[in-house]
Amino acid sequence: MNFYDMYANIKDKSISEWNNLINSDKIIIYVGNATCGRAAGSTDTIKTFKDMLEEYNLQGEVVPVGCNGHCYAEPIVTIQNPGFPPLMYKNIREGEARVLVKAFLIEGDPCFDYMIGSITPDDNYPNINDYPRFLFEKKIVMNINGIIDPYNIRHYIANEGYSGFIKALGMKREDIIEVIKNSGLRGRGGAGFPTGVKWEITANSSGDFKTIICNGDEGDPGAYMDRTIMESNPHQLLEGLLIGAYSIGAENAILYIRAEYPIAVNTMKTAIHDAKKEGFIGKNIFGSDFSIDVSVFQGAGAFVCGEETALISSLEGKRGVPTVKPPYPSERGFKGQPTLINNVKTLSAIPYILRNGAQAFKEIGLSNCPGTAIFSVVGDVEYPGLVELPMGETLRHLIFDICGGIKGGKEFKAVQIGGPSGGCLPEAFLDIPIDFDSLRGAGAMMGSGGMVVMDSSSCMVEVAKFFLDFTQKESCGKCTFCRVGTRQLLEILQRITKGQGEMEDISLLKKLSDVIVKGSLCGLGKTAPNPILTTIRYFEDEYIAHIIDKKCPSLMCRDLIAYYIDLDKCARGCDACLGCCPTEAIFTTKKSRKKIIDQKKCVKCGECVKVCPPEYDAVKVVSPPDLLPLIEED
Repeated sequence: MNFYDMYANIKDKSISEWNNLINSDKIIIYVGNATCGRAAGSTDTIKTFKDMLEEYNLQGEVVPVGCNGHCYAEPIVTIQNPGFPPLMYKNIREGEARVLVKAFLIEGDPCFDYMIGSITPDDNYPNINDYPRFLFEKKIVMNINGIIDPYNIRHYIANEGYSGFIKALGMKREDIIEVIKNSGLRGRGGAGFPTGVKWEITANSSGDFKTIICNGDEGDPGAYMDRTIMESNPHQLLEGLLIGAYSIGAENAILYIRAEYPIAVNTMKTAIHDAKKEGFIGKNIFGSDFSIDVSVFQGAGAFVCGEETALISSLEGKRGVPTVKPPYPSERGFKGQPTLINNVKTLSAIPYILRNGAQAFKEIGLSNCPGTAIFSVVGDVEYPGLVELPMGETLRHLIFDICGGIKGGKEFKAVQIGGPSGGCLPEAFLDIPIDFDSLRGAGAMMGSGGMVVMDSSSCMVEVAKFFLDFTQKESCGKCTFCRVGTRQLLEILQRITKGQGEMEDISLLKKLSDVIVKGSLCGLGKTAPNPILTTIRYFEDEYIAHIIDKKCPSLMCRDLIAYYIDLDKCARGCDACLGCCPTEAIFTTKKSRKKIIDQKKCVKCGECVKVCPPEYDAVKVVSPPDLLPLIEED
């Protein structure tokens, strides 16, 4: 029996199991149980559904699944109730779960108030409601996220899982690499280097052995695409890893995952175990001449270990610092041997290409940048979460059409794209296409796909300081330019946000940034100044206001603002602000019984603004602080 027949037997069993689930006459409840779901309470939701099914003697099954990208709506629940199309519900916690069981499963009321929409078109039920992601997204990596049980390999196999790997086993190694080259796939880790070329270089490099490494060391603030893929569809990543290993002639594969991702680590370990059990990993797989060993290595969480050579140093038990290139890992990497390193998203796109061909992939996105990109959109948007789009879509389409625009109806100010070393782009760039080259030309970068959207209340000087503080702390310290230079940049920004800056600081920031970019060894240092350079380029007026007027136009910089209470609006007898102040800086006047803030005690936390009833709107913020109205206690 050849490996095609052996796989066919496994697939037939998997399809049978899958069909028994999706075509069941029983109630099937799918609950998003990845990290975002668990953080929102999905564990309790799952338990409640199970208890309720038992309590009312309902024939049904609760299936924990991964994240489908609608993170704002977690815990997400999809209910397959006989007689109805599969319906998706948002923010289903314990109370809502009880309502759904009684109202929908027992009484037949679909509960439109909780519904996102129908998974399949149905004239009687809303297909998309007001959530346009169902129409606008193009999913080839996340297409079955939130649909399959990530801990059940049969679910993946029933959805064409591992068919790309089986196809690869019947091809010559160089032919597989040619397919990847022809597809135009570029590395999704940030650099955008042609994946097929990287594979070809590694395959042609000589050595005693070869290793393939999956870089799952995702550390950008606000980015969680890789984590979600590993938690929601681990076998897709594993299949891409196996195809890559076979193509370059590697017999050792390593998944490098940061230890802060415990669910992803556990999911990938389970996937490896199950894949071994089914025969996809091991010696002479399905009777072929290909053998592979796959292991998981947990990184300690250093951001710099996302850089290839630093990652390899960490794997070898050394301090995670980058090394000079060339030689590149493809030529001399792990233990001095040829090593292929690809990002989670890159490897997860490989099965689609092998199954459907290079041309099918090239028809998605742009000619110079085909395929899709996955973004984690966070910050001041109505519907934050993960979005998978064809390359070349605009920022405006992503932020406004798909993610619902700016939260609370406020004005858009900027989007920071590309992780902590990315650039901050203003409204004028909302219509540029999202791809490696266009973003680089605007002064930003694709990065791994992290995107932070900011409304009009954001201070761009403070934003630049926040991201630089992160990269400065994450610098490994090997390069003087990065170690000392980023520290100096941060100190200058700190002076400016305190109202102690000088106009010469702006030119000094530019000059020092240029030196750091030219003198740093790895991508962390070379891109660390990007937030500063783009905020000066597009928001220089805010720097000038901080320096000349000693004023923060956005009222964010604590040293340049003061809180006070408008006595004409303050309601006598309302103690909302008094009760929330952590430093007891608010006191009641003797005669009018209204509130005043003691400026010496105030730490400017802003809690008093949040709790002041909107009908009074008495707590005000002023910048600079010396504009504070003179108030005498009556």
